[in-house]
Amino acid sequence: MSRRAIGQKVLRPREQVEEHIKLAIVSGELKSGEMLPPETELARQFGVSRTTLREALRSLVTQRLIYKVPGSRGGNFVQSVDHHSLRSDLANSMHNLLTLGSIDFTEVAEVRQYLEVPSVRLAAKNRTEEHLTLLNEIVRRQKAAAVDDPEVPHLDAAFHSTIAEASGNRVLASFVSALHQQTEPVHYLELSKEVGRRTVLQHLAIVDAIAAQDPDAAEAAIVEHLTYLRAQLAPRFGAS
Repeated sequence: MSRRAIGQKVLRPREQVEEHIKLAIVSGELKSGEMLPPETELARQFGVSRTTLREALRSLVTQRLIYKVPGSRGGNFVQSVDHHSLRSDLANSMHNLLTLGSIDFTEVAEVRQYLEVPSVRLAAKNRTEEHLTLLNEIVRRQKAAAVDDPEVPHLDAAFHSTIAEASGNRVLASFVSALHQQTEPVHYLELSKEVGRRTVLQHLAIVDAIAAQDPDAAEAAIVEHLTYLRAQLAPRFGAS
């Protein structure tokens, strides 16, 4: 017969401070953007040395739960922990892995393409009139832009990110946006008037399907678009 466990791990002072502040952030007691009390005051409240407190704060910075602003008007602030920060963290992590060569472009692009299909299907079901207005405006600007216009990559990212936002799934939107930000096909394509024309027509077909709230048509349109892009990228990355 096993004995009942009544004990639990005893935390060191630094870990206790860290866990207490983390709980206050996760529970919402400390709001995004809120400044923590000065370090001297925090050390007094927790009954620990400033060295111990600073160790706890450094750990929280590493976990991206707080960030430090230097200077006389600076301090320690609660990091935003909504889905926008998830997107930023994902993008930064993938950028570092791509830079170090731990993963390669084709792996990231492949996952993005897999996620764009459920994203556009959900967008066809959940889109609002505001989403449609924004998508139509993006395509209008794409149609008017020259192939060497520096705004082209930003418009392409905005198009795919808006579809992901229209899906209504914030986690999915964060992944699609972060993945697209790191692959951005426009940066790797040999842009020409024909490629630009075909891309705009494909984007229009995607928007029309989303407007009609037809998930099957939306999926077919984005698969055609992504297949076309993959074929254009094949000579550079050996994609099939």
